[in-house]
Amino acid sequence: MPHLRTTAALILLATVTVTGAARGAEIIDRVLAVVDGVTITLSDASAAMRLALEPAPGLAAGTTIPAVRDALVERQLILAEVDRYAPPAPAEADVERAFDAVRARVGAAQMDATLVQTGGNEARLRRYLRDTLRMELYMAQRFGTVQPADADIADYFRSHPAEFGARTLSESRDAIVAALTRERRDSLVREWIASLRRRANISILPG
Repeated sequence: MPHLRTTAALILLATVTVTGAARGAEIIDRVLAVVDGVTITLSDASAAMRLALEPAPGLAAGTTIPAVRDALVERQLILAEVDRYAPPAPAEADVERAFDAVRARVGAAQMDATLVQTGGNEARLRRYLRDTLRMELYMAQRFGTVQPADADIADYFRSHPAEFGARTLSESRDAIVAALTRERRDSLVREWIASLRRRANISILPG
């Protein structure tokens, strides 16, 4: 982790120069946010957006740099918790599959160009993807599935008639359980991230 710096000092460093490893080209960059001393830069957000890394599993049409910046802020908050509890490391085969998925999604040429233009490289992308897998393992452990009550399942079925058509409650049960589990998990995650934000020192840089 970088050493904690003051917000005033970081504002002075809001524009930085990064050297592109592959071609030695200078890339003008700037700091978008600081999360407990860890900087999130424009090149970080640009790479995440162009490679469709955040928000996972891909970007919606019209996603902006501020939206990706906010996703990266949340990512850093979660990673800090992951580092505290150190879940098992993902298998390297899983990292390679994630890497291949990025390359297939955006194309090898676009991926290589994006890494050069944002000061990254394949090793850094693999670290990013490895951290994503670590986060997923941690979240699965922390927010494991919770079986909804029968009353909640029946209430969901009654309140979503168009969703199930002519199917019976029994025929719809698995889909309802999945939907309620997802809703409950998303709610718990939102509450948890909000608590992480309250405890963290987050600075959003102007511009």
